[in-house]
Amino acid sequence: MRLTKIVLSTLLVAVFAFGSAFTPAKKAATIKAGDWFFLEDKKVGFGVDHDVIHFGNWKDDVRQIKLRVTDGPLKMYNMKVHFDNGEVQEIELRNRFAQGSESRIIDLNGGLRHLSKIEFWYETKGFLRGKSRVAVWGRN
Repeated sequence: MRLTKIVLSTLLVAVFAFGSAFTPAKKAATIKAGDWFFLEDKKVGFGVDHDVIHFGNWKDDVRQIKLRVTDGPLKMYNMKVHFDNGEVQEIELRNRFAQGSESRIIDLNGGLRHLSKIEFWYETKGFLRGKSRVAVWGRN
């Protein structure tokens, strides 16, 4: 009985090892210079409010950002981009974003920068009782 378990276990390991030898290796996702890539997003609530998107330890620095608004319309007043070295860039938007629309491309001061957080002031109305989603995209 014990010998049977050992043989079956060995056979099972051999089958998995043999099968994985012929499986193509997965390529790591790479970001080419000039491609837009998703950074972070935030679901925003009803009414006039202020929210913050915090960026974790992602390793991609960016030169430009843009916002994509989904799930409902949004009126964005302004935002502050905080960099890892403590500097802050204030950006006046004063835009009404329809559901599914994007902001203009925003150039960051100082070239290639690492973000720590973005604060933004907005107002939501209407669709889905005022709920919306703001996504930040970056390009290096």
